[in-house]
Amino acid sequence: KQLDGIWHTSIVVHRDEFFYGSGGISSCPPGGTLLGPPDSIVDLGCTEVSEDLFLEYLSSLGESIFRGESYNLFDHNCNTFSNEVAQFLTGRKIPSYITDLPSEVLATPFGQALRPLLDSIQIQPPGGNTFSRHNGQS
Repeated sequence: KQLDGIWHTSIVVHRDEFFYGSGGISSCPPGGTLLGPPDSIVDLGCTEVSEDLFLEYLSSLGESIFRGESYNLFDHNCNTFSNEVAQFLTGRKIPSYITDLPSEVLATPFGQALRPLLDSIQIQPPGGNTFSRHNGQS
C-alpha cells in the first residue's frame, strides 16, 4: 500500500496553533513547531466558541483524555486530538483520509509486524509550549 503521507495535524484558533503529543497538549504561533509551515491546510470554517471557553475546554481535555501519558501513535494521537477539537469548535471532523490512516496501516502485514516497535514511539513535535490553563500558556 502506498501512503501519500503520515499526517501530523493541529488546530489553529484564536491566533495560536494547538497540538497533542507525548508531552500533552501544546501551543505555539501558527507554523511555529520545528516541523515548520504545514504542507497543506484544511479550512474547517469559523467558530463561535470564545477564547475563554476554548481554553477552559482545552484545560479539561489536558487533565482527562489528552494527558501526555495517554498518547499512542495509532490509537490516540495528534489526529485524534485535532478531530475532537475541530468538532467542538465547528461541528466538523478532520478529513477521513487522515483519521483512517492508522487502521489502514495496521490492516497490512507490514503494519502488524511493525506495531510492537511503533507502539513504543512517543512523538512530541519540538517548538511548542505545553498548554496550561492555570498559568496561561507557558
